[in-house]
Amino acid sequence: MGRAVVALPSRTHSRTSPRSGAADVPGVTWWNGPVDDFLATTGAVLAQIWTAATTPVDPPDRTVVLAAALVALAVVLVTPVWRVARHVVTIAHEGAHAVAAMLTGRRLDGIRLHSDTSGLTVTAGRPRGVGMVLTAFAGYVGPGLVGLGAAWLLRAGYAVGLLWLLVVLLALLLLKIRNWFGLWSVLVSGAALVGVSWWLEPAAQSTVAYAVTWFLLLGSVRPVLELQSQRSRGRARTSDADQLGRLTGVPGIVWVVVFALVTLTCLVVGAGWILGPAV
Repeated sequence: MGRAVVALPSRTHSRTSPRSGAADVPGVTWWNGPVDDFLATTGAVLAQIWTAATTPVDPPDRTVVLAAALVALAVVLVTPVWRVARHVVTIAHEGAHAVAAMLTGRRLDGIRLHSDTSGLTVTAGRPRGVGMVLTAFAGYVGPGLVGLGAAWLLRAGYAVGLLWLLVVLLALLLLKIRNWFGLWSVLVSGAALVGVSWWLEPAAQSTVAYAVTWFLLLGSVRPVLELQSQRSRGRARTSDADQLGRLTGVPGIVWVVVFALVTLTCLVVGAGWILGPAV
């Protein structure tokens, strides 16, 4: 027979400090001060961020808003610049795949972002069905929908709140990144937004928020055109549109047209919200 081990109450007594009500444990009290200071500082920082994010700010002058749109359009149209900026669109694209997968009950295994601006979102679940269709569909429409949501926040006056919300979304996305370039890409994007949100003046923060929103709205259209260009040359047989074609029986070109309609609708509606009167 094995021996039964019985846990006995300890005879060690601890003395409680009248000031704090905490036990004085040798070798532990030395870090109470730094920990308390860290928690206090963190709480103050989070309170400051929350106040800035939930406080409406006045929109920039109409000239600034239109200038931000022109800058975003130039970034999308000038190919050498677009090749760099397109990584932001890829982040939104793969993030949309990930959100759709989780909302439809699929397991999200990881996200990879590549230096050629391509990406891969790996999910597990049924190989067919509504969940797989929605997951495949979400990618190309994702940047436009994010831009539309951003335009709605700008219309309500929450430009700074939009920047901090994007930081939170990037932080959540970071948890599922599974390659070094993807890690670098998300970290650089997040660090840039944190820098703008923390150190710049509210007027400058608002201008950046408008520029980012314009870029998401305008930048969501070009990848759809590039997709069809690649498909016409037989270089995109595993694209989202072709996967949807195999899943649904609807030709891939139809899905490309749907992508284009959704992104253009987001652009038109979002532009109307940005240029229209504030709520």
